[in-house]
Amino acid sequence: MIELLKPHIEFFPGEVRLFAKNLRSGAEAGLGEGERVRTASTIKLPIMAAVFNEVARGRAKWDERLRLRDSDKVSGSGVLHEFSDGVELPLRDVMHLMIVVSDNTATNLILDRITADTVNDFMDSLGLTNTRSLRKVRGDGSQLKAPSGWSKAGLMEENKRFGLGVSTPREMVLLLEKLHRGEVVSAAASKEMLSVLDRQQYKDGIGRFMGSRKVMSKSGALDALRSDVGIVVAPGGPIGIAITVDGMPWVDYSPENPGLALIGRLASIIADQLA
Repeated sequence: MIELLKPHIEFFPGEVRLFAKNLRSGAEAGLGEGERVRTASTIKLPIMAAVFNEVARGRAKWDERLRLRDSDKVSGSGVLHEFSDGVELPLRDVMHLMIVVSDNTATNLILDRITADTVNDFMDSLGLTNTRSLRKVRGDGSQLKAPSGWSKAGLMEENKRFGLGVSTPREMVLLLEKLHRGEVVSAAASKEMLSVLDRQQYKDGIGRFMGSRKVMSKSGALDALRSDVGIVVAPGGPIGIAITVDGMPWVDYSPENPGLALIGRLASIIADQLA
């Protein structure tokens, strides 16, 4: 199947890393799937999983209130930076905002509550040793805050180039597979996390050309990067897909970003071939 993808990749001005697996048949395909890549906002999926684990272990509660201060607000995706100083929101609502509208401020509130090291410890427990939350979100390119909220992994010099987080396409699909099998925290928690991913509003990557197929996904964007990880529900079985396009020479935050369009084309071919 990789031969079908190469014509779309070989002349694209950027690096493409991907992995896909039919979660029923086990058929898979990859390109640089074991290489570590910048996650951008796809790291919010592991963060969500860690929040569910903290609640299940009794170390957090869904109805506990997180207070938003003006100093917490960061620019970029989301809506909380428009909220009033002092607003309090339940942890569950903040988690929903982090995923459904990729809210950067919500992400930082959660990392303040549970810490990036807690996220990484939970990833270790799942066997995802290359997946790391490195620090809090700084905002978008024009209004960056100083980096903060470092994890131990984030302080390592070799990880500084990855920004928010690092993973591999293979590990992201493995996390999706574990969710599909009900193995992340519990069957009920896994089902709820997939439901949140289903409601995620940025569907112009993996979901771009999927038509009526159900897509449960989390996307990410940086100036030179687009990424998306998700499950496509196909007749031949659910397909876990993780694609990262990095090193693009242009900055375009519109839905027509060429990297997003490429992810959409590649995901469409993958879904047809692995279904």
